Amino acid sequence: MRYFFLFVMLCLSCTTSQEPETSNREISASSTIISQVNVINVRDGSIDEGRFVVIDSGKISQILENEPPLPEGVKLINGNGKYLMPGLAEMHAHIPSPPQTDAYIEETLFLYLSNGVTTIRGMLGHPVHLELREKAKNNEILSPRIYTSSPSFNGNTVKTPEEARQKVVSSKEAGYDFLKLHPGIQLEVFNEIVEAANELDIPFAGHVSVDVGIRRALESEYASIDHVDGFLEGLVPEETDVQPDENGFFGYNFTKLADTTNIGELVAMSKDRQVWVVPTQSLFDRWFSPESADALAAAPEMKYMPRSTLEKWVESKKQLTSVAEYSAEQWEEFNAIRKAMIHRLHEEGQGLLLGSDAPQVFNVPGFSIHHELSGMLQSGLTTLEAIQIGTVNPALFFDREGEFGEVLEGASADLILLSANPLESLEAIKNPDGVMVRGFWLSRDDIDSRLEEIAQNNQER
Repeated sequence: MRYFFLFVMLCLSCTTSQEPETSNREISASSTIISQVNVINVRDGSIDEGRFVVIDSGKISQILENEPPLPEGVKLINGNGKYLMPGLAEMHAHIPSPPQTDAYIEETLFLYLSNGVTTIRGMLGHPVHLELREKAKNNEILSPRIYTSSPSFNGNTVKTPEEARQKVVSSKEAGYDFLKLHPGIQLEVFNEIVEAANELDIPFAGHVSVDVGIRRALESEYASIDHVDGFLEGLVPEETDVQPDENGFFGYNFTKLADTTNIGELVAMSKDRQVWVVPTQSLFDRWFSPESADALAAAPEMKYMPRSTLEKWVESKKQLTSVAEYSAEQWEEFNAIRKAMIHRLHEEGQGLLLGSDAPQVFNVPGFSIHHELSGMLQSGLTTLEAIQIGTVNPALFFDREGEFGEVLEGASADLILLSANPLESLEAIKNPDGVMVRGFWLSRDDIDSRLEEIAQNNQER
């Protein structure tokens, strides 16, 4: 709770400054300055060396080449020889909801922050998430910026067009940012969701139901299709005459039937219809991989999850990959097709958004974003491109360019301070020297202390 108290006190003090945000203005005593730091331009990969970054009222008020006169009381953070980049966005996140406790929700939000994730898009909404979104916005809790979906639209929750329309209306009225689509939706129900969502101007995103198919999904202009769902099935030629519902885990059963020459058509459709894709490749590299469940469960980051959750994850992976239909060889082929599609969607489609689906099987909030970044490199993205899909692309997606996702004057002070240059190796983003969220600074010591508390708490769960 001491972090929450400090956070509120800092935010209250920051609001006292009413000066305009223009360069070379007088620096207020409530400011924080990161000194002599190398500022990374995530647009083009250039670096401005030795800058003084002034943070006031939760925003970057100035970026100066020379040390400015400092009033008494200014907080200084030594950035000499270090690198400053914008906070990352986790675009397929999950936030706990009741009956989970407030303490567990608070811990999960901190896990995201501890790894530099300062924006999250919650993909399974609950009324309590609307409250959290507003509290985060008003600096009443220590949390990443939150966007939240509606509760799930799936084959069990929306069975008729009439029910679908009613739920779209109620989701819009409740104030959710978008609708979350899950599998099992029938085509006529999906069409009604799309029509009602367009009328009410509320986006929809998520899975592609078998009855809908990837081409109809792209035509309907999803805000994002997550997990690259439906794309592999879309590569299967019609003349194979397979049953669509026999596709297996995200099309795995159709691996041998996929015609990769069809990738270009689907990628072009995503570009034409402006449909973003959230790969969540870490799920396929970890949960669905031949790697041992016990080995994954032994990773150091797993201590931040309850033991009961880890036990479920181990069992889930074994049930998925310890079946006769699964083979390491087919997984390799399946995963290679996925990564080829991911690369083409990045190069020629609307674009990618960084998301790992945490907490999901062996994806710990915050920590899993590093696995996802690694998966993007393996899919052919450069280090800069991998960073861009977690910074400027989410800002563009939300129509918030200049507000976050870059180190710019006037932007929200959502920042990661690093000892090494992440453009040379994304490993530099692990274990940041510090993270700033809307002007509130978490030092490495602060992060480690809180993580130790979370690990201890989870020993008792």
